[in-house]
Parts: sequence; structure tokens; C-alpha cells
Amino acid sequence: MDLVYSPMAKCISAPFPSFTHRPLALFSRVSISPKYANARRLWKMCSASSSDTLVDNGPVKEVRKSLEVASKKEDEYGDLKSWMHQNGLPPCKVVIKDRPSHDAKHLPIHYVAASEDLQAGDIAFAVPDSLVVTLERVLGNETIAELLTTNKLSELACLALYLMYEKKQGKKSFWYPYIRELDRQRARGQLSVESPLLWSDAELDYLTGSPTKAEVLERAEGIKREYNELDTVWFMAGSLFQQYPYDIPTEAFPFEIFKQAFVAVQSCVVHLQKVSLARRFALVPLGPPLLSYCSNCKAMLAAVNGAVQLVVDRSYSAGDPIVVWCGPQPNSKLLINYGFVDEENSYDRLMVEAALNTEDPQYQDKRLAAQRNGKLSVQAFQVCVGKEREAVLEMLPYLRLGYVSDPSEMQTVLSSQGPICPMSPCMERAVLDQLSDYFRARLACYPTTLSEDEALLSDADLDPKKRVATQLVRLEKKILNACLETTVNFINQLPDHSVSPCPAPFAPTLK
Repeated sequence: MDLVYSPMAKCISAPFPSFTHRPLALFSRVSISPKYANARRLWKMCSASSSDTLVDNGPVKEVRKSLEVASKKEDEYGDLKSWMHQNGLPPCKVVIKDRPSHDAKHLPIHYVAASEDLQAGDIAFAVPDSLVVTLERVLGNETIAELLTTNKLSELACLALYLMYEKKQGKKSFWYPYIRELDRQRARGQLSVESPLLWSDAELDYLTGSPTKAEVLERAEGIKREYNELDTVWFMAGSLFQQYPYDIPTEAFPFEIFKQAFVAVQSCVVHLQKVSLARRFALVPLGPPLLSYCSNCKAMLAAVNGAVQLVVDRSYSAGDPIVVWCGPQPNSKLLINYGFVDEENSYDRLMVEAALNTEDPQYQDKRLAAQRNGKLSVQAFQVCVGKEREAVLEMLPYLRLGYVSDPSEMQTVLSSQGPICPMSPCMERAVLDQLSDYFRARLACYPTTLSEDEALLSDADLDPKKRVATQLVRLEKKILNACLETTVNFINQLPDHSVSPCPAPFAPTLK
């Protein structure tokens, strides 16, 4: 029941609106058998794409040498696109180029660019299904794939496990060139920043005040739970069991290796539409992370006639990076999944959670009134960028409901379709004060101000992880400030905005 404030001390009834560690090498090969220990050390020293120990700790000369070795290995085995053409990729209109990494100890970032001028509607490439990794391919049986993904393990965990096993085969694996490319990218997005899932505790502190920090920690716990279920997958998936009968996952791969692999898969997996469950999550060579994500782009990878193709949505000149849409994701998800923040993201949003007070004697009646109008006893409100005023207007009726104290007024709320109850200026002031105090409290949780964030971002030498974290919290503060400004404006519009708020012992909670 929408309780709308009226200066005539009336409420008007209307429906509620609906609405640390340092990252380990990707897929590093690990064996539980001592006889492989020396071989593993040798392999790590020879592979610059997954040799964190040598590259991160060695002097500059060793770093340069390792990068030269990596470049020679690429010349020896051919690049990813050449391998794809040799295995069925038809002629396409893209090339693989590179840009320097922010860290001289890491290989440059590869990206897909137009090989010729393109117009909107052109097919940039079409990767045949034989070069696409899906659960159907991994598990060899669609029924098993559906069983696994509807229980305790996600598609990402299954794909990560498969690639770790393939990594153990080295150059014998059909997917060696693709896995080597994932190694090279090191779970970095096109801005050369890893997901916060791989940041150290000190680096996570860059997100202090942001709800994203808690999301990162929660996601990390989820990855740990999935790791603990890997052995179940190994026993259930016949294709993996037959190929690796003695390599029990949790013994063959430490958690940190699995976490690195999981994050890498997360950064490049493609969600295909209009396909079976076992094919909906796919790893597509030439897809992400070689493709850049963009919030205002509408081009998407699509399954068409036995291939995954990309039809561009805009014009490109030869050499321009190709971009694809990442879906309607807020910046918090873009950072966690892909390691970047989009300043122009029209899908950015924050959540405000409101809950009716369970100690309120009229809690059950209020819960019923909320449910009748499409709201819950614990309700999440999405505050979208640019629509902060609309979000505040949606919250106010819910909060007003929590402030109703007289049982007769509550019965009127439940039964009436018209003007139903008084809402005095002091009660409206109490509602608005609670909301404004909430926004101020959230802003106070950040250790920096907006002006300090602007100063940090003006530093060209700012650490890339700190840069994306600062971009994120800056955009969050802008949303919260807009909500606060809207609420204060409503206070100033009260007939007597100096009136003291009424006490409300059972006011809703906000978090």
C-alpha cells in the first residue's frame, strides 16, 4: 500500500511501483608424485607464460630473457589464430595484436583487431564448434552435464577443471595453443588488471567502503566450496575419469591453482543464447579476453549453424580493437568478473536493503501490506545511475509503511483503496531523516572523498589496481550523493522543514 505524504496530513493510497598472495601461474602443472618434482621445476623455468617464480623474483636481465624465450616459443608453435586456421577456422576479418602490459615483468596483452575496414552487420569471424570448449565436450554426455550443473558445481568449475587436466598434458593437448594464450593473459582484462579475486589483502583495502569488497570475499568462499566438490565431479564424469584415472583433482591441484584457473575461465567464458544447457557456457578462442567488453556495445557472440560467430554493431577501421557487449552488468560485476570499470556504464547500480522491524507488534500486517504491493519483508531496492530520484521515490512508501503505529490506521492501510491514513509532517520528516542519515553513513564508510578520488585518478603513474578500485568507489559515491541530494530536497519541500521528526520505535532498518 503506497503511503504518499500529503501536506494536508492525509495519505493517498496507490500501488507500490514494481520494478595473498601474488597470483600463481595460470593452470600451473602440479603432481603429487615426487618423481615429477624436478620435471615440474624445469617446466616452470622454461615456460615464461606461467613462470611467476622466475619472472617475479628475478632481476631485470632475467625478466627480459624470459620474455625473449616466450617470444621464441610463440614463433616455434605459431600464434593462436594460425592454430585455429589449421584446425578449421574459415577466413575471417580479424588479426591478433598486442599492447604493452603495465608491468614490464609480464608479457604484452593480446587483443583482437579488425584486419580490414568493417561496417555494422559484417561477420568478423565464425569459430567452428570443434574449436569451442563447452560442458558437452568436456563431460562427453549432455545428461551428465545437466546433472552436474544443477547440483553443487558450476559450469565455470567444470571448465576450469578440464583445462587444468589439459594443461598437465602440455604440448600433447589439442588445446595447448589456446591454454598457452590463457596463460599469457594471466586472467587480465584488456586494461591489464586481474580480477580482485586474485588481489592481496592490502590491495582489497582499495575497495574499503564499497559493498564490492564483501562480494569479492563471498565469491572467493564460493570458489573454495566448489573446489571441495571437484572429486565428486571427477568420479561422476566418465570422460575425465577414463583419461586421468589416478589424478584425483584435490590431490593433483592445490586450491590456489584451481582459483587462478577459475578466475581465468570466469574472465573469458561466453554465455550463448538459444542452445542446450550443456552448451550455454563456452570458451571461444578469439573471444574474451582477446575481445574487449563494452557496456554500450550491442554486438554479442552467437551460436549459428555449427559455429560461434561475431557480427559487429559498428564501423571499424583496420587495426581497431573489436568490442562486444558484456550484458547489463553493474561496474562491481565488471570489476570482479573482468578486471575493469566502465565510466560510461548505463547499467551501473547500487543496492539498498530495507527490512520491516520484526519486533513491531504490527509486523505481520505490514508484511501482508507489503506483499500485496509486490514488496517483501526484506526488500532490495536497486538504485540505477541517473535514476536516483526514482529509486528514492520507490523506497519512501515502503519506509512510510514501517512508521505506521496506530492499529486502526494499519487496518485502514490493509482495507482501503483511497485516502487511508494521516501522515503528519513530523512523521514524514522522520522517514526522510532516516533515509538521509543512511546515505550519509554509507558515504562516511569510504576513507576518501570524491575530490581525493579525482586527485588520485589524475596521477598517470597510479597503480592499475588502485586506479580501477578508485574508479569504482568514485562512481558509487556519485550515486549515493545523488540519492542524498534528492532526499534533502524532499526535506526542504516540507511545509515546515524545521519541524522535529516524530519518534518511531519500530522504524524499518536500512543496510
